[in-house]
Amino acid sequence: METTSKGLAVVTGASSGIGLELARCAAQDGYDLIVVADEADIQSASADLAELGTKVEPLLADLSTTEGVDKLLEHIEAGGRPVDLLMANAGQGLGDEFLKQDFSKVRKVVDTNITGTIYLAHQVGNLMRSRGEGRILFTGSIAGFMPGTFQAVYNGTKAFINSFSFALREELSDSGVTVTCLMPGATDTEFFERADMLDTPVGRGKKDDPGFVAKVGYDAMLKGEGDVVSGWKNKLMSAAANLTPAEMLAKQHRKMAEPGSDDQ
Repeated sequence: METTSKGLAVVTGASSGIGLELARCAAQDGYDLIVVADEADIQSASADLAELGTKVEPLLADLSTTEGVDKLLEHIEAGGRPVDLLMANAGQGLGDEFLKQDFSKVRKVVDTNITGTIYLAHQVGNLMRSRGEGRILFTGSIAGFMPGTFQAVYNGTKAFINSFSFALREELSDSGVTVTCLMPGATDTEFFERADMLDTPVGRGKKDDPGFVAKVGYDAMLKGEGDVVSGWKNKLMSAAANLTPAEMLAKQHRKMAEPGSDDQ
């Protein structure tokens, strides 16, 4: 298939927030797009991105399931073009005490943030390695540096992604494929509303602009960097987390994420 674009970028979780902004970065940079989400808003997001003059294909798929990832893989294969950029951004959060959480929602967070993400990376990564080129960006989080009191499962999944990305990066170090992990802090997206965390200090607090966060991650990916923490405040927090005992970090996280806690 003839194309005048730079190549093909696949962005998951692209209906809003960081994912939409990552897709916007790629479109502005001249890449055609396959944008994926598990909600109908992916259609309007696609139309918005297409105004930038690039080809945009929306796909409605639940990437927490094997079937959803396979649907995306089949869509990619049907297009007949290799994936140049894979931005694995799909993710879900969940607040409140772990033992009070609906376990089906817990499972959804794990399956979205970990299982579906690494299955997609496994399939696309093998294709990239066989060609000897490609770039992968994972959306991790500075939450992965802290035991997530009242956000235990989410923080645990992000700790996995942070670690996994570095391991995969090293395994692919001589392959021509680069792996980058974007580690944002609290960002002004629908995350906190969807995670039922609007009654927490972190949910009510000041947040980073998703466009800024995405651009930091996108640029780092193109440079082939291993990881990037967006924003100076988040850089300080991540550095401090590496020096602070886990028990103290868990107590600090309680102050940020406990439902109904007072941050005045």
